Amino acid sequence: MATMRTLMTDYIETLQSNIVAALESLDLSAPPFSRREWDRAQGGRGVSCTFSAPTHPTSVLEKAGVNISMIHGTLPPPAIKQMATEHASLAQRASTGEAGSLPFFAGGISLIIHPRNPSVPTVHANYRYFEITEATDTGDGAQPKVVAWWFGGITDLTPNYLYDEDVIHFHTVLKNACDAHGTQLYPAFKKSCDGYFFIKHRDEHRGVGGIRFDDLCDEPHTLLTDPSAPRPRNADEIFAFVKACGNAFLPSYLPIVARRRDVPSDEQKRRWQLIRRGRYIEFNLVYDRGTKFGLATPGVQAENVLMSLPETARWEYMSDLGADGEDTEECKMVKVLKSPRDWV
Repeated sequence: MATMRTLMTDYIETLQSNIVAALESLDLSAPPFSRREWDRAQGGRGVSCTFSAPTHPTSVLEKAGVNISMIHGTLPPPAIKQMATEHASLAQRASTGEAGSLPFFAGGISLIIHPRNPSVPTVHANYRYFEITEATDTGDGAQPKVVAWWFGGITDLTPNYLYDEDVIHFHTVLKNACDAHGTQLYPAFKKSCDGYFFIKHRDEHRGVGGIRFDDLCDEPHTLLTDPSAPRPRNADEIFAFVKACGNAFLPSYLPIVARRRDVPSDEQKRRWQLIRRGRYIEFNLVYDRGTKFGLATPGVQAENVLMSLPETARWEYMSDLGADGEDTEECKMVKVLKSPRDWV
């Protein structure tokens, strides 16, 4: 019988291939994604599929990455400390002194798409499986006993300009994927996403949200407050839910790209796009827990951790774009970023 780490590895390899193929088909005249396989000296491997065409005249994408990793080894104290703030099972082990060093396996897919046209939103997603074992994986095929495990995931949208129908579509697809596994999932995970992607020093959210869940396992979950409501409760059910969310990515995003890829642009729209990318960078470098955990992991490839950053961005001192009190498209976007909506 296949282990969960094997099932997750097979799934993310297939999902990566499907997403990259779909993105490459957006513009056959653009360069293909660059594929790079890598090995981690401390244990594990990954595949990075990246795209960069900042000066290509027709490419729909400006920068993108769809990466997968399947790594194992021993968690160092800084990574344990970072993760314990989010994961109750790990926090309990840390508090009892068991977490001096913990053997682990982590497998996941992470993607980011920064389109060229300012009317096409940036999108980000990652889905992951993490387990802690009693003994370090020696690579000889023997499977160590799993003592703690959980899944996590995020899909979120970051527009520069607000098109209600696009955001409604995005959230509807995600809600439908969630509802098939329990109607309490989407409201809880949507609220979690809104709360997480908040740039405190700007008093605004990074985008219009999506879904976010972490530490999802067979134990009670802090976001799912109704214990009697249907929800995935064992590893197989949660894995099926994760696959439903991952499979929802392309249908949630590609129709938006098709509607907005040819919207006319100008210098002001490009300027606003670059300012919004600056906000994106601020969140990722100041607040994002995944970035902090990734950079604290021994043997990490920093380029993969920082893949989500755009190649170009802008910071203006006291910018007039999006300023309060003005009736502009930029102001309409900022108002939503400051006060998240229920889209479906």
